[in-house]
Amino acid sequence: MKARMAAEISADFFRRVAEPGVFAALFDVLPDVFLFIKDRRHRFVKVNRSECSLHGCKTEAEMIGKTDFDFHPPALAAQYVEEDRAVMETGQPQTNKVWLVQSADGTPRWYISSKFPVKGRGGVVIGVAGVMRPYESAGNAPGDYQRLTRACEYVLAHYGEAIAVEDIAKRAHLSASQLQREFRRLFGMSLGDYLLRVRLIMARRRLEASGDAVGRIALDCGFYDQSHFTRAFRSATGLSPLAYRRRFSGKGEDV
Repeated sequence: MKARMAAEISADFFRRVAEPGVFAALFDVLPDVFLFIKDRRHRFVKVNRSECSLHGCKTEAEMIGKTDFDFHPPALAAQYVEEDRAVMETGQPQTNKVWLVQSADGTPRWYISSKFPVKGRGGVVIGVAGVMRPYESAGNAPGDYQRLTRACEYVLAHYGEAIAVEDIAKRAHLSASQLQREFRRLFGMSLGDYLLRVRLIMARRRLEASGDAVGRIALDCGFYDQSHFTRAFRSATGLSPLAYRRRFSGKGEDV
């Protein structure tokens, strides 16, 4: 009874708010807190000052209507968009995820990110809202993640090549066993799983946004051949690459 009364009081107040933008404006005065809201096509529709600065923009207007692909390396942007899509498709938030984000000056930094679906009239999901804060502001030391920065950067830059765990470990100044152990502990997956995930995300992006041949996409994204790509893709999505392209290519919400 008390919970219902509290909900009614809250709902009545927010129905009478004339300028809901005042709540978003509060994020402009919070240091090291980054706010963003995107529509179904992954375009920014609202950002706070910190988010603007992170992306090298002086005003919010410079970001509105653009997507992560306008500001970040493709392999990073594709991962952000993939998570946005999951939140919008399931209607379930994803909280306290650790992401490597590259600032406008090229400096990589770890952030804690939480995303929530934004619902419109009738309960239909029309976008996603998120907040980030630097990992070192989250109450834990970032050292463990920082050790993996070079490894993640190398994967993101070379996912299309034939690379081995030893190659990545060398760049991270760790042994292969140390790197595998740390990666699994912090990310809940092996380094090989992460590399495959990046390759599949980039392949999905190419299938959605281009007319390139499936075999070409397979090779460009680091798969041995088209058969290897098709098996991995079907296992991850339940669809063959061509079936996926027919279903999702050109959809307005899939930018």
